[in-house]
Amino acid sequence: MSDSDRLLRRYQALLGAVPQTVWVLSPDGVVTTLVDGGVQEKLWHPAGGGSWTDAIHPKDRDWFEREWRRGARLRTPVDAIVRLRVEGDPSRHRHVRVVAAPVQEPGGRLEWVGSVADAEEHWRTRTREKLLARMAPVPAARDLSEAFMTTAAAVVPELADAVAIFLVPHEKETDFWSTGSASAASSIERVDLAPGLPSLAPLEPDFLLGPVARRAMREQRARLLTFPSGRPPETGISPASSRWLREAGATSVALLPVVVAGRTVALATTATCRGNPPADEGDLGLLQDVFQQMSGPLRRTMELQSARDTALTLQQSFLAAPPLVDGLVSTALYHPADSDAEVGGDWYDAVKLSDGALALTIGDIAGHDVDAATTMGRVNSMLRALAYDSGPAVSPALTLDRLDRVVQALDSPSMITAVHAILRRETEHLWRVTLSNAGHPPPLLIPAGQPARYLHNPAGADPPLCVADGLPRSDQETELREGDVMVFYTDGLVETPGTDIGHNLRRLRERTDELAGRGASLPALVRGLLPPVQNRLDDIAVIALQARADR
Repeated sequence: MSDSDRLLRRYQALLGAVPQTVWVLSPDGVVTTLVDGGVQEKLWHPAGGGSWTDAIHPKDRDWFEREWRRGARLRTPVDAIVRLRVEGDPSRHRHVRVVAAPVQEPGGRLEWVGSVADAEEHWRTRTREKLLARMAPVPAARDLSEAFMTTAAAVVPELADAVAIFLVPHEKETDFWSTGSASAASSIERVDLAPGLPSLAPLEPDFLLGPVARRAMREQRARLLTFPSGRPPETGISPASSRWLREAGATSVALLPVVVAGRTVALATTATCRGNPPADEGDLGLLQDVFQQMSGPLRRTMELQSARDTALTLQQSFLAAPPLVDGLVSTALYHPADSDAEVGGDWYDAVKLSDGALALTIGDIAGHDVDAATTMGRVNSMLRALAYDSGPAVSPALTLDRLDRVVQALDSPSMITAVHAILRRETEHLWRVTLSNAGHPPPLLIPAGQPARYLHNPAGADPPLCVADGLPRSDQETELREGDVMVFYTDGLVETPGTDIGHNLRRLRERTDELAGRGASLPALVRGLLPPVQNRLDDIAVIALQARADR
């Protein structure tokens, strides 16, 4: 045996002991296997005339071919993990590590010598670490929208082509399990789509999640549905979802319940589309790991929403419609802060007194939580009782002074601002208004046919309540004639972070003149004073009165 034969046998023995497939790619594109082994599943080989790149997963093909061309151009090795098609099932692929080195043939042509080793577990471990690293910002997300945006961006398009997340409000969960109605129990919260996919239409009021989705949520178990491209199952999926899956050329849908404290609070759904090979059970496990990272933000949001709902219920229970008083038309509005975290102590109230008089109050308790709303309820109740007991002849400043002493003696609330006014009718066309302002934004008087003006106290602003004992308080007088309007409001109407309060008060007055000049009704005027949605960062309470002659 020659030395060359002996070296070849040793080389073949060595290759046979290595857990990988060794191959040669000739300059004309023919692949010859030298040693076959090391990959748990047999890989697909193209028939005569086919290209070996047809075995590459569609999502990997472009970037891998770029790497290959770069290696050929620079005469450098290629080392990459790529998905290759498994023999016998065109929809299944396996991650393998391809290492190839170019060998220059006489005449300048290249052939490649390379190896293929199984890399499925390595890829899944590395991908899981990468996805969880992308999810690191989620626990610190300011709100659900930010958490969902981060989560969706982590998996699209690497693991999925489309993501939609449905929330299930706790108080309607029973209805959901029986009906699956989005209008009654769920809402689509976040959608992320790979480029080129059709948009998802808004949910219709009668939208129903399919029975497979409801079962996955009820059993708290992930489900994976695979099917031929654009041919989802005719049963088990909602009609609206089936239409979109057909249009998107979907091949699989993953349904992943998100569980918090033993309760399913959301359903994450992902889809593989545009004819791409469907997800497999390994992909499903990765997706479960990713979406369960949302449980922290969801838990915090649930706790925050529960506190907010309690505070709003307390708050709104005290915001009854103003009473009917002859000669006065009234309207009131309460708009909670658009920020999910903000619930304040804003309130308004109106109480009929003897002799046809009216006591009117608007106020604000410092703070944005259940305690502020609870304090607001106590303070409002005490002021209402004091006003009714004192009657229409008592000075509003005296009533606020009594309230200040009582509140400070019984409790230790945060600072309170308020305007308390007594309206007494003097003639059919004239009301006498006496008011006291405890550190609150000034009421706005809109005389009929004249520019609006603020009712500033000429003696100077009085301090808020609960800041010190025995501070002097004063009254101011004005008149309300037929057609005149008086608007009381809380600071959410005129205060925006980073802006000047004086400028905002001027803008409010100018806006009032504009609406009054158009002849806006009292309700339309009040609604028209609300700031743009993006500036509603605090609660807003408004109550307005207009003098009208009896008809």
